Amino acid sequence: MVSLPHPSVLQGAVSAPCLCCRKGKDQFDNLEKHTQWGIDVLEKYIKFVKERTEIELSYAKQLRNLSKKYQPKKNSKEEEEYRYTSTRAFLATLNEMNDYAGQHEVISENMTSLITAELTRYVQELKQERKSHFHDGRKAQQHIETCWKQLEASKRRFERDCKEADRAQQYFEKMDADINVTKADVEKARQQAQLRHQMAEDSKAEYSSTLQKFNSEQHEHYYTHIPNIFQKIQEMEERRIVRIGESMKTFADVDRQVIPIIGKCLDEITKAAESVDHKNDSQMVIEAFKSGFEPPGDVDFEDFTQPMKRTVSETSLSNSRGDGKSEPKFGSKSKGKLWPFIKKNKSPKQQKEPLSHRFNEFMTSKPKIHCFRSLKRGLSLKLGAGPEDFSNLPPEQRRKKLQQKVDELNRDIQKEMDSRDALTKMKDVYIKNPQMGDAASVDHRLAELGQNIEKLRLEVQKFEGWLAEVEGRLPARTEQPRRQSGVYEAQNPSGVNSCAQDRESPDGSYTEEQSQETEMKIPATDFDDEFDDEEPLPTIGTCKALYTFEGQNEGTISVAEGELLYVIEEDKGDGWTRIRRNEDEEGYVPTSYVEVYLDKNAKGAMTYI
Repeated sequence: MVSLPHPSVLQGAVSAPCLCCRKGKDQFDNLEKHTQWGIDVLEKYIKFVKERTEIELSYAKQLRNLSKKYQPKKNSKEEEEYRYTSTRAFLATLNEMNDYAGQHEVISENMTSLITAELTRYVQELKQERKSHFHDGRKAQQHIETCWKQLEASKRRFERDCKEADRAQQYFEKMDADINVTKADVEKARQQAQLRHQMAEDSKAEYSSTLQKFNSEQHEHYYTHIPNIFQKIQEMEERRIVRIGESMKTFADVDRQVIPIIGKCLDEITKAAESVDHKNDSQMVIEAFKSGFEPPGDVDFEDFTQPMKRTVSETSLSNSRGDGKSEPKFGSKSKGKLWPFIKKNKSPKQQKEPLSHRFNEFMTSKPKIHCFRSLKRGLSLKLGAGPEDFSNLPPEQRRKKLQQKVDELNRDIQKEMDSRDALTKMKDVYIKNPQMGDAASVDHRLAELGQNIEKLRLEVQKFEGWLAEVEGRLPARTEQPRRQSGVYEAQNPSGVNSCAQDRESPDGSYTEEQSQETEMKIPATDFDDEFDDEEPLPTIGTCKALYTFEGQNEGTISVAEGELLYVIEEDKGDGWTRIRRNEDEEGYVPTSYVEVYLDKNAKGAMTYI
């Protein structure tokens, strides 16, 4: 008979692996939770950096908008104000702030490309790697659990066969001891007991083989497979930790890289602030607004006792005129300038009479002194257009405006000449290579350019003449203003008749240069009471009114569409033509409202006062 060990002897040998499997499974669960937490931390950091880049972009956009908001508008008054050092420094600050905003955009771009994009890609790779490692771990865990189940099944079968063999042995011994049992029955029981013992031996061998295999697999599992998987998971986790640390370092480096450029921007702002020169700005203001006028002379004494003398005798009136009356000066700045066709005030009552009323009386009566160029300037100013020669400005300002106009016309001439030269070269190319184009096709444009250049040159000559006149009449800075008194001098016989000298336009704007403001006392003649009679200007042609014009301003005349009138003074470049309806009605109308027909013979004989 074969004696077998009781299955309970092997119970301890096969019970330990079950606990290890459960512990191994628990460790995988813990590692899975921890690695998932690590990925969540990485994604949280990516979100943080992304929001930082959005803040940087928003900040840069706000800085750019702020800089753009305070930039001077082109072709505006603000652009002229940026010639001062203080405003130029402010403009430099705005430009540097624009560059400063650009550096914040660089921060956002670098963080996006070096951190956000890289970490996002790395997270995807990390998730795939983590999934692979835990898949291998679960597979190894399932394999060891399967081996354990096979071992358990083999053990239970061996245990069952041992019990069956033990029962068969006891039955055989019982049958062998019983004398009443036949020999055949005893033999049968003996064979059954031997069969059961053989089955137990086979189960023992199978169980032993399965146990050895399980122990080998278990050793391989706990000492090779699982450690390798845990090592890979550990390396993966360490790479994640290193990667997030490197990203934080990059986060700081991106900021550090732009600090020198931001420092340069701030240095430029400081340099611009240090360039502010209060003396230079003050001098520029003086140059911009100086008028060229000389300080006024002493104010003459006006004797208001003359009306009292007139009540004493008839002869006192003439004496008061010749002796006691203050003599008005056309060029004096201590008094308001007078129009030559306005009567002088004789009494307080007449002084209160409105200027417009006296002017209307003059316009409806027979013309006295025909000095209408100044009147035309006043009309142009009242209608919103300044005179072409800038005679409404002080001398120094007028000189600057004329110089600017000359420079502008010269630039236009240069542009036209460049265009003409280009067309000339094109024409030469067409002449040499007719297949490229028709040379005659550019002749019309060349003719137009030639006419334009000629017109511009005439304009330049006109403005240069005015400029030379102003520069010639401007007094030297060290000269004292000359004061002249007395009757008309022989050197200036046209002192009263010339409307281009010592006059003011109807709205009070200055019209002439300082050097011509010779102060002349008006002789005690009938000019104080009435204007000298003068023959009206001759007609130089006729005109036809193209449109109806309502002359509501002083010096203008109303005309009806289709009306025929006489022309007594043609347009001088300011857009107004002087016409006459009859002997007592004359005035100015816009040149564009009439069609003028000049008499060639009369045009040569016309005179202008």
